[in-house]
Amino acid sequence: METGLNLDWSIAVNALPFLLTGAKLTIIITVVGLLIGFFIGAITGLARTSSNKLFSGISTVYVEIIRGTPILVQALYLYFGVNQLLQHSAGFKIGSTTAGIIAIAINSGAYISEIVRGSIQSIDKGQVEAGRSLGMSSFKTFIYIVWPQALKRMIPPLGNQFIISLKDTSLFAFISVAELTRQGQMSVSATFAAFEIYTFVALLYLCMTMSISLVLRVVERRLDVN
Repeated sequence: METGLNLDWSIAVNALPFLLTGAKLTIIITVVGLLIGFFIGAITGLARTSSNKLFSGISTVYVEIIRGTPILVQALYLYFGVNQLLQHSAGFKIGSTTAGIIAIAINSGAYISEIVRGSIQSIDKGQVEAGRSLGMSSFKTFIYIVWPQALKRMIPPLGNQFIISLKDTSLFAFISVAELTRQGQMSVSATFAAFEIYTFVALLYLCMTMSISLVLRVVERRLDVN
């Protein structure tokens, strides 16, 4: 009786086009979600550094809620919970891919908010005072002195957030988003070649994350980020 495992890598090779389609959607969801997330994070990060207690309080509550709940729960809440309300009140629902993008945007926005806040607060107050002493307004001091330096310091943590968010998209298989993991699941269901298919899925994730890391290192060296 044969007890050995007969691996057929040609099955994974044949499934590669489907996996690459999923990888493409993974990148799209990540990039679009992070672009929106950066906008959210920039606003809430600035609000958290504001002396206005209302703005600071609202942004703090948002950050704490999002950071205190798993992204999978957030995606499930959006796709099933919010959609239930939308269907009953407005007669429409958001698609699974849209729900995934929104989940990435909201989730990454909370973490980017902390990156923005920390980067701004890391700038020496003496530079702000120097700008003000030259007759610059608070707004111009921030735009021309504080923000460029803070943005430079945000690059490494933003790159890390990119990698984290990209890997988080794998959880959207639970809401039927046809990203890389979901495509892998469907290929395994059709072929029963779990070892071969998931090996390729893992390698594709590795290729994407390593590519991001390499690009990030080049950018850091070019900008001399320290």
